Amino acid sequence: MAEPRVLFEYTGHLPECPTWSEAESALYWADILEGEIHRYHLPTGEHTVLSFHEEVGCFALREGGGFIVAMRTGIWLADKHGLLQRKVCDNPSNPQLARFNDGGTDHFGRFYAGTFWAPGDYNGALLMRIDNDLTPEVIQCDIHGHNGLAFSDDKRWMYTSDTPNAVIYRTPLDEQGEPGKREVFRRFKPGEGIPDGAAVDAEGCYWSALFDGWRIARFSPQGEQLEEYRLPVRCPTMVCFGGDDMKTLFITTTRENMEPEEVAAYPLSGAIFTLPVSVAGVKKGPFIAR
Repeated sequence: MAEPRVLFEYTGHLPECPTWSEAESALYWADILEGEIHRYHLPTGEHTVLSFHEEVGCFALREGGGFIVAMRTGIWLADKHGLLQRKVCDNPSNPQLARFNDGGTDHFGRFYAGTFWAPGDYNGALLMRIDNDLTPEVIQCDIHGHNGLAFSDDKRWMYTSDTPNAVIYRTPLDEQGEPGKREVFRRFKPGEGIPDGAAVDAEGCYWSALFDGWRIARFSPQGEQLEEYRLPVRCPTMVCFGGDDMKTLFITTTRENMEPEEVAAYPLSGAIFTLPVSVAGVKKGPFIAR
C-alpha cells in the first residue's frame, strides 16, 4: 500500500483549500490564520506566498488569472499578485463570530464558500454561492462548521461536511445545479476522527480528511469506507487531486491549537503530504465570471 510522503520542506499554521492548477503544474493552498495563499510549482520546486489583510478561509482560481477569495469580512476578486480588485459581497454572518472556511467551485464555474461559527452555542454557520454574474446567495444554513465541499462528476450530488457535528451530508442537484434537500451521508463515532475537507474521484467515491483522526479515508457513493491511509500527524484538514494524470492526492494538515509538546513530538503537523492513488480525481475548474 502506498504511504503519504511530504511534498517539500514546509509547515504552516492552518493550511487548507489545496487547489491544483493543471495549466501551471502547481499546487495552491491557503494558510487561513496567516492570511496567505501559497503556490508550489512542482517542476521547479519554487514556493511563493501572497499575503492578505485578513484570514483567507478559501479561494478559487479565476478563469483568465487571479483569484476569488473568501476572507473574514467578505469575498473579493483579486489579481494574480493578490491585489484586491473588487468586493463581491460582505460576509452574511457576523464576521466577529463567523469567518469563512472551506469552499470551491462547482461544474458550472460558480464559487461556494461556507463559514465556521466560532461560539459553538448553536449551528450558526452557512454555505453561500457566488454565481457567474457575481450574485451572492445563501444556499444552506443550520451548520456549525462548514467543510467537505465536493461535487460528483455526474453533476447529481453536492457533498458537504459539518466538522464539529461529525457528519457528512449529500445534497441532490437538478440539471442547473440547484440544490434540493440535503441528507445524511455518514456520521462518525468518537475516536474515528471528524470529517474535514474532501474531494471526489472518477468512480464517485468521496475522500475525506479526518481531523483528529490521524488518517484520510475513501468512501463509496453509498457511504461505506473502502480505504484508509494513516498519517504521521493528528489533524489532516483537506485533500485534492492533481498531477498530470490526476492520480496524486495532496493532503493539507494543521498545527492549530497544538501544545508545544505535541508539535515537538509530531513536527510534520502543518506539512503537506502527497499520496499516489489508483483512481483519478475529478478536476476542479476555475471560477468563471460573466
